[in-house]
Amino acid sequence: MPRLIAHIALLIAISFPAKGNTPNILWITAEDMSPTLGCYGDDYAITPHIDQLASEAVSYDNAFATSPVCSPSRSCIINGLPATSQGTQQMRSAFPIPGYMKGFPSILRAAGYYTTNNVKTDYNSANWETIIAASWDESSATAHWRGRADDQPFFSVFNLMTSHQSRSMVWPHRQFVSEVQSKLATDEIHHPEKAPVPPYYPDTPIVRKTLARFYDCVTVMDKEVGAILRQLEEDGLAEDTIVFFYSDHGSGLPRHKRALLDSGMKVPLIIRFPEKFRALAPSGPGTRADRLVSFDDFGPTVLSLAELGIPAYMEGQPFLGRVAGPARQFVYGHRDRVDEVLDLARSVRDKRYLYIRNYMPHLGYNQPTAWPDLGEIRHEFYAHAESGRMTAPQEHFAGPSRPPEELYDCQTDPLNLENLAGSSRHRSVLEKMRAQLGAHLMDSRDLGFLPEALAWELSAGTTPYDLARTTGSYQQARLIQAASQVGNASEETLFSNLTSDDPGVRYWGAVGFSAGPALSAKAISALIGALQDRDANVRIEAANALARHGRLEESIPVLAEALEDENLSAVQHAARTIELLGERAIAALPAVTVCDSRMKRIRPPGTSPVVVDPEKDQAMFIGFSTEAFLKRFGP
Repeated sequence: MPRLIAHIALLIAISFPAKGNTPNILWITAEDMSPTLGCYGDDYAITPHIDQLASEAVSYDNAFATSPVCSPSRSCIINGLPATSQGTQQMRSAFPIPGYMKGFPSILRAAGYYTTNNVKTDYNSANWETIIAASWDESSATAHWRGRADDQPFFSVFNLMTSHQSRSMVWPHRQFVSEVQSKLATDEIHHPEKAPVPPYYPDTPIVRKTLARFYDCVTVMDKEVGAILRQLEEDGLAEDTIVFFYSDHGSGLPRHKRALLDSGMKVPLIIRFPEKFRALAPSGPGTRADRLVSFDDFGPTVLSLAELGIPAYMEGQPFLGRVAGPARQFVYGHRDRVDEVLDLARSVRDKRYLYIRNYMPHLGYNQPTAWPDLGEIRHEFYAHAESGRMTAPQEHFAGPSRPPEELYDCQTDPLNLENLAGSSRHRSVLEKMRAQLGAHLMDSRDLGFLPEALAWELSAGTTPYDLARTTGSYQQARLIQAASQVGNASEETLFSNLTSDDPGVRYWGAVGFSAGPALSAKAISALIGALQDRDANVRIEAANALARHGRLEESIPVLAEALEDENLSAVQHAARTIELLGERAIAALPAVTVCDSRMKRIRPPGTSPVVVDPEKDQAMFIGFSTEAFLKRFGP
């Protein structure tokens, strides 16, 4: 309640912008693109329009997403705080957030701005419709600043899908040629033999063809950027408009999207200031800025540029405008469930070093995942892994597991190839970054350590955001400690966690046994007891631990029963567990068949992929796992 009162008082205090002194603000967002642009030094890229924009603008060399996938990133951007603080860190989250979080554009709109969004929303919470209604005068495929009243300032967003993973690697090649490559002149098409193959990729014809295809997508997207900027010039608005160009995370290629490495988190950010607003720029046209910038800073920065108040709940730091704060020392990242793939990892980055903490180290970077696996490049990695001929950089991505800790010197190792976590020379850096991440997890009330099904149970009647800020309701420190013990704790510690009075801690105890190389008789007995736990996540993960170590008779029936749970997050956990167990879970085949039919009733085949419905999305992701299992073992 105090936060809500402060927020209302702030909105009352907002002063309306003075005519002529208020900048228009234009955002052009590219999907799934690392800094693969000529202006960022990529010689293979053909991006003349963005390069021209950069020559007139400030280009940021240290801009980072908060998540390596789209919907948690957009959840962060629209409300000015990381998805992990809101409880919306899982891909296609359906959790509610406090009603006063209506999107930073709603503040601009209340102050007289004309606000438009073309066209993606994807705000990743149960409140998405409220955010759209409050934030935008128009949100549609035709939304444009041209709908405003005369002399009305505008904030307009254009989301360009052309470089999205669907186009760059998932669509059938014929569709890519018809809908993307056909828009290029012959001399704009990238030749696979010239493609820069990074050392973490096998150098094969399919890899080269896919890299060339991605760069073709970027070039077509560049043409779209040029068209929007021409419209701004034609309307005589370029001298009144601050232009942002950025991407929503790293490229959609393997080891980029979905990974907390720089290839998944580092993005281009180019901001052009017209002459009349040049005083707001950190430096002159054509210059570069090395300031660390994070997605949660974007909303507060726009409000600062518009000279409007910033709500107290926002955690981002404005880096431009009247109330720009001191430069960040660190930016942070998170990886949680993406589609059907369960995971939990966190990162902290300063200007030189990247530290990643993997809380599920027994699960590799390159887990099978239904939708990206439609791209033929993904199967190059599976085949290469099976061949046994991988190099160390390839093994890091395509291998079966990850180290609990990763540390990279991004100055000398920009591709993040050499893990320094075990280096005695870098011990002090490791300890500093580890401590910094730990402090951030607590300060931000990171909600990712609650398994999803349990989070639904504990936050019933409230929001995860409020749950995390209610004294005694959310034992975060205990959860983080238990998660940190996966992969490196003694069996006695795991026993203690498995018998905790906190179901979240019990869950992490079971995960610890799943990650272990073997189970003692005492561990088997404890896990069999945990199959009767009142919490679904604990039962499922205890069954996983037993099944991974050969105890199928006791464990598989528990997983099969969990597929019938009313809580779809529990079903998702069980379905993914069964999928990864593969043939060991063959006894669950009848239950998987029934579950798959149930999911098809919730989301019938043929439902448009752009339909926004949290229950249907969750059913789709469960279906990814059930269908993968049935394809291998079903009739």
